[in-house]
Amino acid sequence: MSVDDKERLRSEVLRVLETIADPEIGIDVVNLGLIYDIQLLDNRSVKIKMTLTSAFCPLSTYLPLMIIDQLKEKLNLDADVDLVYDPPWTPLKMTEKGRALFKERFGYDIVELYKQTTEGQK
Repeated sequence: MSVDDKERLRSEVLRVLETIADPEIGIDVVNLGLIYDIQLLDNRSVKIKMTLTSAFCPLSTYLPLMIIDQLKEKLNLDADVDLVYDPPWTPLKMTEKGRALFKERFGYDIVELYKQTTEGQK
């Protein structure tokens, strides 16, 4: 697969992942910062390393299965989703878009609140 083909496929994978929202938060897995790595193994398969907002998240089986199903349905890709918790997720992993969506939805900036809270613990 050429570099251009890989970049195009990677963009398509990201586009699909941006349609998959965490049902509790309502922000997609990419902008929420849950996707740590995307490896294109070939033009038919992808390996995704992702995390959850908490190791105790009740969606630990649901979100990876949604990703697998959507990539198969929309891009005919076989996906292997590796759920990892190291490094742990923090609001600092959110994209600017995710941060803005969170603020719009919940009325406060989670990143600023996180920074204030963690600075007070030092």
